[in-house]
Amino acid sequence: MGGGATGANELITFCLADEGDAFLVPSPYYPAFDRDLGWRTKVQIIPVHCNSSTNFQITRPALETAYDQATRTGSTVKGLVIANPSNPLGTCLDRTTLESLVAFATEKRIHLVADEIYAATVFHPTTSTQFVSVAEVARCDPDLIHIVYSLSKDMGLPGLRAGVVYSYNDAVVRCGRRMSSFGLVSSQTQHLLAAMLSDEDFVGRFLLESSRRLGERHGRFVTGLDRVGIRCLESCAGLFVWMDLRHLLKEASYEGELALWRVIVNEVKLNVSPGVSFHCVEPGWFRVCFANMDEGTMEVALQRIRAFIQGKAAAENNVVVVMKPPGKKRWQKDLRLSFKTVRRSEEGHVSSPHSPMPRSPLLWARN
Repeated sequence: MGGGATGANELITFCLADEGDAFLVPSPYYPAFDRDLGWRTKVQIIPVHCNSSTNFQITRPALETAYDQATRTGSTVKGLVIANPSNPLGTCLDRTTLESLVAFATEKRIHLVADEIYAATVFHPTTSTQFVSVAEVARCDPDLIHIVYSLSKDMGLPGLRAGVVYSYNDAVVRCGRRMSSFGLVSSQTQHLLAAMLSDEDFVGRFLLESSRRLGERHGRFVTGLDRVGIRCLESCAGLFVWMDLRHLLKEASYEGELALWRVIVNEVKLNVSPGVSFHCVEPGWFRVCFANMDEGTMEVALQRIRAFIQGKAAAENNVVVVMKPPGKKRWQKDLRLSFKTVRRSEEGHVSSPHSPMPRSPLLWARN
């Protein structure tokens, strides 16, 4: 065990690789992998570039290209790291793809690390969209297979910082136990979680209800975006959608993407994440979370998106749009949020002092 999936991912990296070694990671991928896998371990991350022509699926040619690129530069590739279900795509790897990844790792004699932190966030599961763990297809040398997990997403318990490394490799388990001393999970936390997870009836009902609510919220949010001409990558899991705004870019470049992102954050007042932060090779994709707000807030977000799209269309046609005044705020009367320690990027954006991304906005809330 380690301090959340963050600590677990770093722990397994320390166990498997030396400074200067490399891991292949399919992109777009979770931005904090750069921190978790590389900041202290000094391990390189080599993106395996996936694109929209294949719905960002991981293909064997893309894996081979990334592997060859790493070896040509003299790097020793120690492993392949995948997130299943994917953050930011919200998609699950099917059994055939997983078997292909296992075969690739076996042929190259590299480790396969599967981050399965969103395993139970699948909504409306079908034969083609259900979650399949790498443990179910690991017909290879078991010493090469490792799983990272946490209760942060499935059970909504990020603050308890309880991450897990599950490995079939005894040497990795021994090393991990020693490394875990730098990020222990308290006995009190373990006792609490053991008691909760032992109540199988509660856990089962909780996960079913969570899945139902996620599916309902996802459907309403995607439908709302579709009504104003914004499509999302078809997804089946996670707390977010991968939103396609390529048609709104003034220029098809990362600069154009960041310019649009600044407008959305500073003028539309929506907190979305640009694709470049996920190492996406196609400018214009954004991740937007739909599960971290109440119903009213989601409706406000959709209203702002509609107003933004209508305003752009009107500007292109020289039409004046009169906006309705904002409705009554849903904040509690006595709510006071303030952040004393802030930092500003070169562009002047206020950022979290703990953010790995210097351009992350920190919005101040009053009343």
